[in-house]
Amino acid sequence: METLQSAQTNKAQRTGSSLKWLVLLIVVCLIAVVITAGILQRTRANAALVQATEAASVASVDVVHPTIDGTGNEIVLPGNAQAFVDTPIYARTSGYLKAWYFDIGSHVRKGQLLAEIEAPELDKQLLQAHANLATAQSNYNLATITANRNQRLLKTNSISTQETDHAVAQAASTKSIADASAAELARLEQLKTYQRIYAPFDGVITARNTDVGAVIDAGAGSAKELFHISAVDKLRVFVSLPEAWSRSAHPGTKATLNLVEFPEKTFPCILVRTSGSIETATRTLLTEFDVDNPTGELLPGSYVQVHFKLPSSATSLTVPANTLLFRSEGMRVGVVKDGKTKLVPITIGRDYGLSVEVLAGLQPTDAVILDPSDSLIDGLDVRIRAVQGKKQK
Repeated sequence: METLQSAQTNKAQRTGSSLKWLVLLIVVCLIAVVITAGILQRTRANAALVQATEAASVASVDVVHPTIDGTGNEIVLPGNAQAFVDTPIYARTSGYLKAWYFDIGSHVRKGQLLAEIEAPELDKQLLQAHANLATAQSNYNLATITANRNQRLLKTNSISTQETDHAVAQAASTKSIADASAAELARLEQLKTYQRIYAPFDGVITARNTDVGAVIDAGAGSAKELFHISAVDKLRVFVSLPEAWSRSAHPGTKATLNLVEFPEKTFPCILVRTSGSIETATRTLLTEFDVDNPTGELLPGSYVQVHFKLPSSATSLTVPANTLLFRSEGMRVGVVKDGKTKLVPITIGRDYGLSVEVLAGLQPTDAVILDPSDSLIDGLDVRIRAVQGKKQK
């Protein structure tokens, strides 16, 4: 009986000891699991922190792709319209204005009388010139008669050779004086014709700077111009073409122009000549377009806009103005290639305000950085955040 109880007691002790070890093992396992979970969590956190730090060190940028210029191959440039012929009219005879016959705005034909000048001093000079010529001719006639008589007398040895030679020389001298008097008379008679001022060509009187009784000084130096006349049936339009398109300016190229006062109307014109050299101050080529103006709608001095077609090969791209970097070495834009930045030199053309034309340096597939930092350099790691596809212009 005691043996049975003893066996049961030993069994109970062994069972309790096993339970204790089991509980202890479970506790140890739980502790190990907790420690392992903490280590894994910390490792993941460290990895996430490293990844976030690396991600934060890579700048994110917005980019835009260059777009083909929506204006096609046409450029619009300002021009200045001038009369085909524009001439000031001066007097060639001094005197007083007797009368004028046309005022500003008058259309005149070539050869029409514009004004008359009174020149009493010239009239007196003409009378004197006539008298001088008559005297010179009389002296010449007398000298000629004397020379001829002496030459006949010399044949009979009735007069010396010296006297004959003197007479002949005297006749030649008086002839020169008579010729000079005739030339002076012709000069004064020509000045007399200048008392009547005629229109040199068909045109419009754009200025009248004299009036009846005004003192008239001859010449174009310090003298005051009397009239200003312009031929307006055809106008010259002068346009400064940027150097980038100077090779496209060929005489015979057709264009159109419009004016503010005719917003719905265009006028055909043609390029007739260029200056043949680039102006160093503006880097432009001076070109001349001629436009017919039979009705006189276009006025000399008008501001016009000339629409000039470029050759089909002259294509260009546009980028937003906020992509440009102004560097000492020239204009640059930042481009993203293979996740890194690259500064690309460009040549710009027209400035549209919000965007600019790029003539060289970019391709339509390039990813151009918007709002680049002034400190942007080559080789920086960047991430593209967004691609702007809308053209800004």
